[in-house]
Amino acid sequence: MSDDITSILKGWGEPAYRIKQVEDARRSGIRSWEDVTTLPKALREKLTEVVPLWSVTPEAVAESRDGTLKWRLRTNDGMAIESVLIKHARGRRTLCVSSQAGCALGCKFCATGAMGPGRDLTAREIADQAFLAADVAREADARVSNVVFMGMGEPLQNTEAVFGAIREMHSPDGLGISARQIAVSTAGWVPGIDELMNFDIPVRLALSLHAADDATRDQLMPINKRWPIANVLAQCRRYADRTGRRVFIEYLMLEGVNDSVADAKRLATILRDGRFHVNLIEYNATGGEYQGSSQERRRRFAEELESAGLYPSLRRSRGADIAAACGQLANTGV
Repeated sequence: MSDDITSILKGWGEPAYRIKQVEDARRSGIRSWEDVTTLPKALREKLTEVVPLWSVTPEAVAESRDGTLKWRLRTNDGMAIESVLIKHARGRRTLCVSSQAGCALGCKFCATGAMGPGRDLTAREIADQAFLAADVAREADARVSNVVFMGMGEPLQNTEAVFGAIREMHSPDGLGISARQIAVSTAGWVPGIDELMNFDIPVRLALSLHAADDATRDQLMPINKRWPIANVLAQCRRYADRTGRRVFIEYLMLEGVNDSVADAKRLATILRDGRFHVNLIEYNATGGEYQGSSQERRRRFAEELESAGLYPSLRRSRGADIAAACGQLANTGV
């Protein structure tokens, strides 16, 4: 449960079991203090005056043809954010959470980047996305099995809140999600990678690379001018060596931009040391100048990586018809 509610109840001298009653109410999907009938009416009224039960409120929801759900959520100060619940077989669900309202990094292929900066979300606002999604999944006899910090924002610019939210998601008293099933994605925010390697919950790191040379990545991702490819990969190698965990390389396939055989050769050259696994990602249209690579170009690219000893995974686009796929979150598709 969020630290602010806990601290308020402790400050009022309420017994510890009151905190558990609130935790149980939130896990059961109760939306307002009025309905937390395990608490005395006077305490419910008092809490209503000082702190909301939830830090985010569902405002709209859309469902994709493939079963993906996307919510637009409103924070208590009026900021809009989006989160996405992806449907898999055997009742599993992957939740894509946002860590910021907007994003200051301005990646050229990303709708969130076009929004510009908003603000960091709090730990409670991040964790509440997961608790709300878990409640929806339970109603469908499913469960949130994976969480990826690949929604709106750069999570490693907001590590204090992101780490606090991970603690709630990972805790047996929260959602009990395995650390191995939680992934934090970064555009290459090097100081945050350093913080993540020292974080005591062994979550996974994903790097949005999207190019194998600095000239191309400079055009796609302005952050590359601050931390070029060699710098960010060196930090990722330190992370892999320190933690013993491979880094996922996210590589968006853009027609005629980064998808040639020569690009694949360069990518294999800079990654072939056993510390990385490559995910090739289908591009999802965001109204910009780019087009996704053809199936044939993706095939040739993957074959070139395989011939060099890298065995990439192809990430299929999910939820693109409701603007819920990678790079599309911008509060416009719900």
